[in-house]
Amino acid sequence: MAEPSLKHKTTVSLFWSFIDKFGQQVLNFVSMLVLMNIIAPEAYGLIGSLALFTAFSTILIDSGLGRVLINRKDVSPADYNAVFFFNAVLSLMLYMILFFLSPLIGDLFNAPAIVPVSRVLFLTLIFNALGLIHQTILIKEANFKLLTKVNMLALLIADVVAIAMALTGFGVWALVAQLLLFAFARTVILWVHSSWRPHPNFSMSSLKSFFGFSYKLLLSNLVSSTVNNIYPSLIATFYPMSQVAYFNQAKKYQEIPFLTLSNTFRSVAMLILSEINQQSERLVRVTRKLIKSIAFLVFPIAFLMILIAEPMFYLFFKEKWLAAVPYFQVLTLGGMLMPFTFIFSELFIAKERPAFFLGLEVVKGVLLFLLIFLFFPKGIMGLAVSWVVYMVITLLISVFFSGKVIHYSLPRFVRDTFPYLFTALLSAVATYFVTRNLGEGLLFIVASVAVTGVLYIAMCKLLGLEMTKEIDAWLNAKKENKDVE
Repeated sequence: MAEPSLKHKTTVSLFWSFIDKFGQQVLNFVSMLVLMNIIAPEAYGLIGSLALFTAFSTILIDSGLGRVLINRKDVSPADYNAVFFFNAVLSLMLYMILFFLSPLIGDLFNAPAIVPVSRVLFLTLIFNALGLIHQTILIKEANFKLLTKVNMLALLIADVVAIAMALTGFGVWALVAQLLLFAFARTVILWVHSSWRPHPNFSMSSLKSFFGFSYKLLLSNLVSSTVNNIYPSLIATFYPMSQVAYFNQAKKYQEIPFLTLSNTFRSVAMLILSEINQQSERLVRVTRKLIKSIAFLVFPIAFLMILIAEPMFYLFFKEKWLAAVPYFQVLTLGGMLMPFTFIFSELFIAKERPAFFLGLEVVKGVLLFLLIFLFFPKGIMGLAVSWVVYMVITLLISVFFSGKVIHYSLPRFVRDTFPYLFTALLSAVATYFVTRNLGEGLLFIVASVAVTGVLYIAMCKLLGLEMTKEIDAWLNAKKENKDVE
């Protein structure tokens, strides 16, 4: 593919992927802004404690096969059919297992109310499985525009129903309906907009040809899923459900900007890096550009979030959620590193080095359990700190492996990211001294955002950092095109 074509494809994909992820996070934020002021923290604790089971099962259902379909240049109808029926049958089997295990989960968390909740909530596994192939086809076609419309419409339906149920006193069932309706509506809309339909003609050889690559992705994703979702379940085992809610909601809200950026860049990296995976020098250039773009965005957002955390929680969620603020501030330090690790994971997959990916995830899993063991005596805040330490070490390991794969080493990574980290931190510190006498209301939040943004962009320009030059060049090109028209 020619460079201009690749750049255009990257730009369009990045735009629609960002609109999709950002739009979902905005709708989620608005809905939870309403729901968290109506529904008790204990209800959020019940849902959060089930995250590990849901995520683990979702990974098992896909089994890495969706990622293999995206990575392969030539995929036959028989391949799609084989993966579809495998996903569908496995989702039904897992649902039945979890259905009968629900009483044991209730006993584990000492929460009998979790039994009916889990039995309904786990239906999302089946609904999601039935739409995986349609989603995969859209990603392979780089049709992020349609995928964005599907996700936004499904989420809007789910949020409206959940808010209506919460206002009429349904409590935790409003949260269950939100998750269940999103999965169901999304799959229905994908089927409506897609011409692909399953047919019974498929060969088991299609699945067997994928498993050599996919089983390593499966194992890697299982470890990763456990790592990312173990905290709520662990806290639920030893602490009240309200504490699960404070930690889980703090983690969820600090992840909003970072997951938006991670999934945006990951969607594009998934497509582009696979396309140029045999062009080593070009792969390094594209990876560095992705890393610099992430650094430019993620660091100022992170430090600003820490600065305005308490007034923001009080403004949006009132006093009953202020106990989540310290967790939010600490977890943000780890969350800002998440987008970088996502890009490195996609790099290893694009290079078809699943052994690196699996090795990395196994090392990360062992590391996390060791850190949890060391920090658990310090309580829930100790667990928050353990996750930050885990994210720092994980990033260092990812960079080490990338040096082996494409010679993108730690010194290069530091040169690409440190200027943005330093500039963002300096901007946030300066903002603190400028705005600290404004109280802790809406004026403080608005002033902090404005001052941090202006200082950060001004210092980036003053230092001549690459991303501000890229933005200036893009704006000038747009202006010239407008003048020509």
